[in-house]
Amino acid sequence: MSRTVRILVADDHSVVRAGLRALLEKQEHFRVVAEASTGEEAIQKAQEWRPDVAILDIRMPGLSGIEACRQIVEKVEGCRVVMLTSYAEDELLFAAIRAGASGYVLKRIGDNDLIQAVERVSRGESMLDPAMTATVFSEMRKISEAQQTAAFSSLTPQELAVLAQVAQGLTNRQIAVKLYLGEGTVRNYVSSILGKIGVSNRAEAAAYAVKHNITDLVPPPQEAN
Repeated sequence: MSRTVRILVADDHSVVRAGLRALLEKQEHFRVVAEASTGEEAIQKAQEWRPDVAILDIRMPGLSGIEACRQIVEKVEGCRVVMLTSYAEDELLFAAIRAGASGYVLKRIGDNDLIQAVERVSRGESMLDPAMTATVFSEMRKISEAQQTAAFSSLTPQELAVLAQVAQGLTNRQIAVKLYLGEGTVRNYVSSILGKIGVSNRAEAAAYAVKHNITDLVPPPQEAN
């Protein structure tokens, strides 16, 4: 037998709360233990009833659903939050994620999809509305690119080129030939690079370069056909 999933529903519209309750309680193992119409009430009811899942409207009068989410996650151990919203807004999505939400779904989501979202979140998984998935991946790519750039921000373009060759395992002499530099110049570049990125030797420099995906910034040369 499935364990009972205890649910809090918070929305400032009573009709929405009634509809959610009716939908959720069609599932034998779902039980709506409390309702709330404001963010403050949602926090109070969550602390009182300690549900497994809290479904919060992202926009409520007074305290926002985002802040209610943050406080519920902090104050009610084991309670996972699903944010419910009418619109796919990037800023609110990332605010909800930062607040600790485990799920983010649009109100136009299908009945079965909402049930699956609550089910998954109750098991400790995360659920993101498919309409927002591309946005999240795009933002993750931007963050990753920013982190990569920051990792090499102290290096000059020439030092970056030298480090890319170090990461390929080339010696100073080989790098000198490839980049049309003097071997002594390469040696000086390598010494400068080690100091700037805070490592002690070539092996550590190579590992640092690989870890921070230097090939995304300095692609390896194409082999001639």
